[in-house]
Amino acid sequence: MEKQKKNEIISKFKQSEKDTGSVQVQVALLTERINHLTEHLQTNPKDNHSRRGLLMMVGKRKGFLQYLKDRDIEAYRNLVKELNIREVK
Repeated sequence: MEKQKKNEIISKFKQSEKDTGSVQVQVALLTERINHLTEHLQTNPKDNHSRRGLLMMVGKRKGFLQYLKDRDIEAYRNLVKELNIREVK
C-alpha cells in the first residue's frame, strides 16, 4: 500500500489528532489490504501463500470488528456502513 493512500485512510478514520492505531483505523487499513489481495488472487489463483495471508488478515479484521461491536455498537455500525463490509456474527 502506498504511503499516500495509507495516510488518507488514517486521516479519514482517526478519532483524535494523533490517532494512528485505533480499532477503526486498523480495520480500515486491513480492509484496503484485503481488497488489494483479493484482486491479486483473481489474477493469480495458484498463489496459496498470499491466500493464507489473506485469510489471516480477514480473521484479524473479524476480531477487531467483534471487539468494536462489544465496546461501541454505534461506531461499529458506522464503520461497517462506511467500509461497505458485512457485519460479524
